[in-house]
Amino acid sequence: MLTNIKNTVIEFRPLNNLSVYLDRLTKGRLWIKVSIGIILGAGLGILLNPSTGLLSEDISLRLADWLDLPGQIFMRLVQMIMIPLIFTSIITGIVSNTSENLKTFGLRLLLYFVFTTAIAIIIGLAVTLILRPGQYIFTLGGFPNSGKSQIVTDEQTSLIDNIPNAISNLIPNNPLESILMGEMLGVVIFTIIIGVAITQLSQETARPIIRFSEAIQKICMIIVSWAMMLVPYAVFGLIAALLSRTSIEIFLGLGYYMVVVILGLIVLVTFYLVLVLVVAKKNPFKFLKAIKEPQLLAFSTASSAAVMPLSMKTADEKLEVSSNISDFIIPVGATINMDGTALFQCVTTLFLAQAYGIELTIINLLLITFTVVAASIGTPAIPGGGVIILTTVLQSAGIPIDGLIIIIGIDRILGMFRTAVNVTGDLTACLIFNKFYGTTSNTKTRTNEDKNITYHKVE
Repeated sequence: MLTNIKNTVIEFRPLNNLSVYLDRLTKGRLWIKVSIGIILGAGLGILLNPSTGLLSEDISLRLADWLDLPGQIFMRLVQMIMIPLIFTSIITGIVSNTSENLKTFGLRLLLYFVFTTAIAIIIGLAVTLILRPGQYIFTLGGFPNSGKSQIVTDEQTSLIDNIPNAISNLIPNNPLESILMGEMLGVVIFTIIIGVAITQLSQETARPIIRFSEAIQKICMIIVSWAMMLVPYAVFGLIAALLSRTSIEIFLGLGYYMVVVILGLIVLVTFYLVLVLVVAKKNPFKFLKAIKEPQLLAFSTASSAAVMPLSMKTADEKLEVSSNISDFIIPVGATINMDGTALFQCVTTLFLAQAYGIELTIINLLLITFTVVAASIGTPAIPGGGVIILTTVLQSAGIPIDGLIIIIGIDRILGMFRTAVNVTGDLTACLIFNKFYGTTSNTKTRTNEDKNITYHKVE
């Protein structure tokens, strides 16, 4: 007879234990190197811009392609290991939880993520409608096709009718296709189903699967550590290439839009701190101090998936969150809890509507809110993922996507800020859910030789 795995002793290395591969990056002040890279890259980019007259446009574009190379290699390395890293992390997080806990914990976590995403969108709507950054673009000649009439798409009229189909489509009928197409929401749901099924296996049957997951995690973290070495050079090259290709006037004109996005993110972080104080009953300033390292690494890499191990370690050791909580929330949150990205998508959608002279009705704003919630949940946890998904939001609102060409140029800078906010949101969720679901029955023993973790489930 098969016994439930939660009644057995299971040994595996959680992802937070693999953060040793990132320790030297935080100790080496990676964020300082990135800041220097931004400053030097901006200076070089301005010099290489054809408007200065130092280089021809053809030579400038060729140099920009080479400057982009480290950044492209970094992003591809992160994309390459993102799915196996998230897949194995969610499985180990589920295995370390009791099935009874998951029934209530999982549903309430999803509702919490939807709630915070909605708050992020409301903040984005408020700051954009009040500050109206899009109106200043007209002083620069506007975007291509500015003043173009609103595009009426079938998606606007049939959005409500498609809700049942959208819900059923959350479960992928072909998981391999979801993996190959990079459809992260389908991958997460498939992984959660597999993880819950593993908890019903006997210890003997489940052990090889858990060991395999452990090995994949370690391999992914070695690759992540390689990618992180490129970050200062990637940021230097991307900023230099951006300013060498983009008109300096347009870039400065977009500065107000960038300020609006960052202001919205600051308000969102303030909301998190209120939750920490009111719900978790913790000192918000001590919370910020404790999560400083994952925030800086997230800012440096612009990838919440790459920061997962350090986030788990911080949650366990500095926030004193039960590993059962952090092992499940952080991998799931890195994929579907994209509050900073949701706020960015909302602000950008309204910004482009204002820049194109499109007046949005209350119905349009409601459609944007619904679409951003759905789109942000499926946003890849990689650099540039927010802009990729943003096209769906723009199309549903009937806004031309031409302006994204300019947004993509400055997305790297904004991506660093919103990724730090995304990581802050995941750690806030860990603290809140630990208050209600944290347990001390989960004991951990660590050996100095191989830092192996043994989890003893106590009924």
